[in-house]
Amino acid sequence: MSRPPRRPEGPRRPSPSPQPHHAAHPGKTPAGKAPAGKAPTGKAQPGRPPRGTAPAEGDSRPPRHAAEPAHTSAHTGAPTPRGRGPRPGAQPHPEAAAPRERAEPNTLWLYGLHAVAAALANPRRRLRRLLLTAEAEATLAERLPKPWKLQPERVERSRFQTFLTEDAVHQGAALLAEPLPPVALEDALEAGQKEGRSTVLLLDQVTDPRNVGAILRSAAAFGAAAVVMQDRNAPPETGAMARAAAGALDTVPVVREVNLSRTIQTLQKAGYWVMGMDGEARATLAETKPKDRPSALVLGAEDTGLRRLQRENCDELVRLPIRAEMESLNVSVAAAIALYELAR
Repeated sequence: MSRPPRRPEGPRRPSPSPQPHHAAHPGKTPAGKAPAGKAPTGKAQPGRPPRGTAPAEGDSRPPRHAAEPAHTSAHTGAPTPRGRGPRPGAQPHPEAAAPRERAEPNTLWLYGLHAVAAALANPRRRLRRLLLTAEAEATLAERLPKPWKLQPERVERSRFQTFLTEDAVHQGAALLAEPLPPVALEDALEAGQKEGRSTVLLLDQVTDPRNVGAILRSAAAFGAAAVVMQDRNAPPETGAMARAAAGALDTVPVVREVNLSRTIQTLQKAGYWVMGMDGEARATLAETKPKDRPSALVLGAEDTGLRRLQRENCDELVRLPIRAEMESLNVSVAAAIALYELAR
């Protein structure tokens, strides 16, 4: 084995103890030889003790392969991979610290002060849980004096992010409740007559829950007796619908029927004048609204309008007088204008 060329002579550092010639060249040891305390198959590292040996006396560094404490999750207590544990002193994220709220089967979360207050005041509504911030509880108590049917749970605002969508305007109030029980058309008409409400709205495949909620809000504002929808091709009761209705979901009866054309015939037999909203109709609603009988309005979806059977069964097709350059209105806006015209 040939030796490497010697380096130029220069000042040498004092060494506490002489070392063999091969120690000056790490990794290059004579064949069949290895540093003390190390297996012949490995390579020695300069300045570090071999694996499996204790540090030299006076060396404060821990052994290279000393046992390290296992990292555990601050929230679950489960082990986490090395290098991914929480930083010392780090605060847990509020969403991670709060338990996840889940809607039970056949329940929904109602949110917003108006929707929650109306549901609490509705004797037909079955309630499960009430979550309120301190501020929301004080505001709700002003609108609906205690005692309530349900004891509230005090929570922070970050708690609502664990079970509501990011765009939900909850105002610090959420109520877990069951959907309202179905209402028969005859019962809704009878109750409306006692309270001086007669107009009925029928929605033909209006599927957006926010549009339905806005229509319910207008129906409550202008004294409609009921809003009729189909069992199919109509949205179920949701928190978004209740929020858009601003409490009207619990004050205006929602009737669900299998066949709208038959419902139109039932209303006609009960003395109602049924008008279908159509942008191409010749007469306007103001020109044809009856003065001696109650009215019913049928509104179709924005893209398709009224279907054929509904059009054929209506007593008359009417329109709103809008300018020709605007093809149509949002169905909830059209419903609000039509209800105002009938109540005017």
